[in-house]
Amino acid sequence: MSFSELLQNAGLQFAVLFLVFLPLERLNPGHDQPVFRRGYFTDVLFFLGQYLLWTAPVLFALTWIYRNADELPLAGVRESVAAWPWWVQFLAVIFLSDLAIYWGHRLSHRYEFLWRFHRVHHTAERLDWLAAHREHPFDNLYTRTIENLPLILLGFPLHTIAGFAMARGLWAIYIHSNCSLTPGPLRYLIGAPRLHHWHHAIEARGQVNFANLSPLMDLMFGTYHDPGHMPARVGIGEPAPKGYVSQLVDPLLPGVLRKRLATPPESP
Repeated sequence: MSFSELLQNAGLQFAVLFLVFLPLERLNPGHDQPVFRRGYFTDVLFFLGQYLLWTAPVLFALTWIYRNADELPLAGVRESVAAWPWWVQFLAVIFLSDLAIYWGHRLSHRYEFLWRFHRVHHTAERLDWLAAHREHPFDNLYTRTIENLPLILLGFPLHTIAGFAMARGLWAIYIHSNCSLTPGPLRYLIGAPRLHHWHHAIEARGQVNFANLSPLMDLMFGTYHDPGHMPARVGIGEPAPKGYVSQLVDPLLPGVLRKRLATPPESP
């Protein structure tokens, strides 16, 4: 596929997501903020970077892991999993994938090396569907690998893994959206934007609501947090680079140089 075709596809996907999430966010807003809020066009560049540049290395890495997973002594496990009813497989995939990414996500907040890449995602000072794409390529590779690893090890077909990854990606966009919808009585089984906004909240400091699809992991491990309303502010509350290129370069630099790229956070 040529670069122009990739660009056309990225533009089409942007248009579809914009047309889906714009009405959702305007009819059920979580925060009163303009569509073209501060940092919007930086996040457009993150979106284009993901679709045009950084998805290919992730697919390459996952395909390599998938092809080499046969070398592991997992034949017996895979045969057992294949014999399960489809609904058991479905629940197992969700549970194990969520368990893996829950702890992978917590580690990215705990260890400085991982945090310096994951921090890029948390520099967003306004959340909406587009802000979900603010992600450093290394953090994206780390996250996609961890959340898909249980599916690969259990021997699910590549097209099944790809479909599940797409579903998780759309869900990630939803929980970042500026939307106040909640699942009501199912709130302990199904995630919602409000929960993930609290993960991004300055006052919570990223130490709550690590789960993606379901809050069950946060409930199990004591990190569930839901005050019943949206947080007042999101972000990291400290100076950080603002531009797309500087955000990509910043985690790779020594501390002294990183400080020079940083600018103060937005005033409340």
